[in-house]
Amino acid sequence: MTAATTTPTATPSSPPKRPALRHRLAERGVDRTLLLVLPGALALLALFCYPFLYGLQLSFQPTHGGVLGDYQKFFSDPFSRKSIWATFSLAIPASLINVGASIPISYRMRRDFRGKRIMLAVLVVPITLGTVLTAEGILEFFGPAGWFNRTLHLLGLAASPMKLTMNYTGVLLSLIISGFPFAYLLTHSYLSGIHPSLEKAAATLGAGWWQRFRHITLPLLLPGLLTTFSLTFVMAFAVFPSALMVGDPDGHTHVISIEAYEAALERFDYAQGCADAMIMTVLMLAVIGALAAARSRMYRGATGGKG
Repeated sequence: MTAATTTPTATPSSPPKRPALRHRLAERGVDRTLLLVLPGALALLALFCYPFLYGLQLSFQPTHGGVLGDYQKFFSDPFSRKSIWATFSLAIPASLINVGASIPISYRMRRDFRGKRIMLAVLVVPITLGTVLTAEGILEFFGPAGWFNRTLHLLGLAASPMKLTMNYTGVLLSLIISGFPFAYLLTHSYLSGIHPSLEKAAATLGAGWWQRFRHITLPLLLPGLLTTFSLTFVMAFAVFPSALMVGDPDGHTHVISIEAYEAALERFDYAQGCADAMIMTVLMLAVIGALAAARSRMYRGATGGKG
């Protein structure tokens, strides 16, 4: 009697389990925290990149004049060209005043003193107002019948109201009031990064306050000031509500943003409005690029690098 030999039946092997996403990212050397940037990147594409690219291609589709017809129309019109000067004449002085005023105030706010929190709140409160409310406040306070002119009249300092609104002065005041808090916060953050021991060491060697500020604090602070100036310049260069509400939109405060607004939403020439906006963007980026290049040269000079 022979024993029957049985051959075991082969069972199909299951496919290897795919590793989890975090393991695959780790194997490739990708930090998972970078995934947190994805929502912001999608928002940037949807809210900035697509509208910008759409407006760019629309600016090359004028009703007449060829591909560059709307750009030629802008530069051939003296009133439109003047808007470039009007924009720079507001943005640059406002940025210089905001950054310049933020330096001594930030320098003083580094130290503790009575009422520091109240002073900080007063300096930062304008951020919560916005440009429209700031413009409304300027009209109520600095207008012909505002509190400022009433006070001057009661004190006998002015026989007639000072014209501080509906002109260049009103817009400049609005840009200073709304832009100074940002300049101050940025300057204060850069200044706080400079260790006080550097100035104390210079003081022990006999350096006075001005010498310490000029030779130690200011050189270390200057790259940060250029960044602060760039951001405040962008805010001021894009001036629109205050130029309409407390300025002279048909005269000295006819900035590029108003030119683009009138072309697109008053004359319904969207191609011209987009062309005006592109010109505004190029001018803004040119200034930012020049400031970034100057900042880069400062870093290379401080570190002894070669560009």
